[in-house]
Amino acid sequence: MSSPCKRREMDVMKLMMSDYSVEPINDGISELKVEFHGPKDSLYEGGIWKIRVELPDAYPYKSPSIGFVNKIFHPNVDELSGSVCLDVINQTWSPMFAVALS
Repeated sequence: MSSPCKRREMDVMKLMMSDYSVEPINDGISELKVEFHGPKDSLYEGGIWKIRVELPDAYPYKSPSIGFVNKIFHPNVDELSGSVCLDVINQTWSPMFAVALS
């Protein structure tokens, strides 16, 4: 099994190779700005969402912190802070999950 550091590097690399715009914050891989577009042929086409992802030192054993930078209205997003409030991220996180999206 790989170490948490190697796993974090691998997941960040997968995220950077995706269709999303990924920019490290403070020249590291613990904090990232991610920008993604709404899917084509959907009501969200043309929309641009920006999130901040923070990976703790214990990632993947501890969940990432994910929050929207731009305003979004959604029942799983705190309106004031932009924090994503999902059980899968906060309470039921497992090392089987990854921050990198397929």
